[in-house]
Amino acid sequence: MRSAIVRRSSNSTEGIDDTDSPDSFEQGSLTINPTQNDDTESGNWRRVRRKSPPRAQAPKLQFEIPAAKILPTEKDNTNCKKYVNYELRVTLGRYVAPDPHPATIDRRYTNFLMLYNGLRKDHPAQMQGVYFPKKCLMGNFSPDLIAERGGAFEVFLDHIVSHWELRESPHFLNFLQSIELERACRLLDERRNEQAVPILENCFRLLNKIFLDHSKPVLLLLCRLVAACTTSPLPHPSAEEWAEVALRRYESVCDTDLLSLYVPLLQTCTHLWWQKGRDNKLLEDRLRDFQKQGIKVSGTPTLTQAIHTLDPRAETT
Repeated sequence: MRSAIVRRSSNSTEGIDDTDSPDSFEQGSLTINPTQNDDTESGNWRRVRRKSPPRAQAPKLQFEIPAAKILPTEKDNTNCKKYVNYELRVTLGRYVAPDPHPATIDRRYTNFLMLYNGLRKDHPAQMQGVYFPKKCLMGNFSPDLIAERGGAFEVFLDHIVSHWELRESPHFLNFLQSIELERACRLLDERRNEQAVPILENCFRLLNKIFLDHSKPVLLLLCRLVAACTTSPLPHPSAEEWAEVALRRYESVCDTDLLSLYVPLLQTCTHLWWQKGRDNKLLEDRLRDFQKQGIKVSGTPTLTQAIHTLDPRAETT
């Protein structure tokens, strides 16, 4: 299956610390593996042969559905209607160096269908001839149908990222992050930051593979991640690393909306540096420079409040 080329900013590097992590891919089919009886009986399907990595020197974006699961399981003891949960794995890497930090999300047929219908309505020209598997009244849980749908979803996503109008659509962004953001923001509202941070990290890695380094979705998510790492009484262990990534990204930001987050970000990082015993003079000097330019520095919203203004969610403001 072909891989789509992803646009990256001219100053994007392959270093892990500034892309997918603060620390330093042949088309197959989903089939029942006869050697995995436990998975078969529990309604799990997994690709026996994985897709080959892209044979190219330039980084390639690849969508893969390596597994699917029927939920709820018999053990869940619930009367909820069963559905198939598809595991979507997104990677960006070279043939000689696979992506060390793949991003994985779970989506149902309904989620893919909503994305397809939204794009077809808003961008009919770009969606002409795009195949999408139809609903079935029977046999929804057969291995063959799950495999067929999984392959169709991969081709569908490849098509989206190969057309900038589709890739930049709010329907696609909503498909990629809305479920995870809702879950993470609910956890943040409950002051369960330790559980929210890994969700936001995975979400950032996903968006960062698909969109430009300095795009609004990526930077907004990155700032939300920094806020989640720093609003607890004790900063998250990854707080400094993510804060440094955010500060580097903001060095060349021009978007007016995103700049409204810069002062709160600097203030957050200044306080974090103080908590960690680091020299924060450069950050304080930058804030003073903004003040001399007539930019309000004191009495400004917190980073979380500024994020909420741009993208209202459920977390406490």
